[in-house]
Amino acid sequence: HRQSEADALMRRRPIIRRLGRDQRGATIVEFAVIAMPMCVLLMGGLELGYNSYVRSTLQGALHDAARVAAVENPILATDGDTVEEQVANMIKETVAHVAPNAVVDVDQKSYFEFSSIGEPEKLMTDNNGNGKYDASDEDCFEDANGNGTFDPDSGKSGTNGGADDVVLYTAKVSAPRILPLDRLVPGVSEKVEYTLRAAVRNQPYGQQPTAPVICG
Repeated sequence: HRQSEADALMRRRPIIRRLGRDQRGATIVEFAVIAMPMCVLLMGGLELGYNSYVRSTLQGALHDAARVAAVENPILATDGDTVEEQVANMIKETVAHVAPNAVVDVDQKSYFEFSSIGEPEKLMTDNNGNGKYDASDEDCFEDANGNGTFDPDSGKSGTNGGADDVVLYTAKVSAPRILPLDRLVPGVSEKVEYTLRAAVRNQPYGQQPTAPVICG
């Protein structure tokens, strides 16, 4: 019995050696191992290029709309009851050509100067010297946005301003990916979001008004 087992083992050894040296099909196995990572890298490159193109188009649309709206009584070849609506629609229509399913939100704020962007309204009188506006101390501030209250952001929202004003255009875009990377790579979102800004000074077609000073 032991002899028969030994003979069977001896007969199998040449077969095992041949299988060990046989490399047929190795290429297919290697390709199967690297195919998925390569596909993900290729899709990531395509997605990155597309996102860069959409971002560049959006930035160009922002600058174009801002320059057109910087004059008195601008004429924009788009729908809208006000200049602000026309500017927003102009940007949205441009982005729709490259990202038809994107959701675009455009915000417009006007300031007196570039240095005022994102800054609080100017403190004119600081009675207790703490560097902050205190209504209880009868501090005075420059009401840049004309709403009668002190604001941590001096911009006037929803308007493209007046003569010589600086207008900050902010566009937020949410667009679905062109490739399903979110299904292949953990942590990747289904949509891509952009936030782009452009600041332009309006033409001095009139006298820039002086902001009132309010105390208390």
